[in-house]
Amino acid sequence: MARCDYCGTTILFGGVFDGRWRFCNENCRTQGVLLAVADRVPEDVLQEHLREVHEAACPKCGGSGPVDVHTSHRVWSAAVMTSWNSLPEVCCRSCGTKAKLFSTLFCGALGWWGFPWGLLVTPVQITRNVVGLFTAPDPEHPSPQLEKIVRLDLATRLLQANQEPEELTDFIDDDA
Repeated sequence: MARCDYCGTTILFGGVFDGRWRFCNENCRTQGVLLAVADRVPEDVLQEHLREVHEAACPKCGGSGPVDVHTSHRVWSAAVMTSWNSLPEVCCRSCGTKAKLFSTLFCGALGWWGFPWGLLVTPVQITRNVVGLFTAPDPEHPSPQLEKIVRLDLATRLLQANQEPEELTDFIDDDA
């Protein structure tokens, strides 16, 4: 199965192609322009900012890091309608654990009420949350997901400043 190069969603059928990238929909393809810019971010600049984000205080609670991407999973159902999603958050391990526990309770209370998908997806999402409680990102090294977020953030800042990647170092230093 393919994955969207922008958001990471699994693509079952089709998708939107743009050069070497595949996207789940037109919105992701539009946002995917960041991928081309992100590929041009100098590695030393990326690593510096990745380290800063990883070692920073948690943006949710203000507690000490390390900070990384923690993903919780939810499902809710009503009769014949079921909706499920994954919620990645950049936060500390404590906030990530709380989000996974809350999402597990959310699934347990609201996931079962749809037929047939609620009955099938709810145990999957609860299991993903429970497994996630025990498989948090390595606190010693930033995860690939955090690297992608930092890379896309730097690309966004480049586009907003209308600068070339080689000028990024000067822009970031001036911005700080």
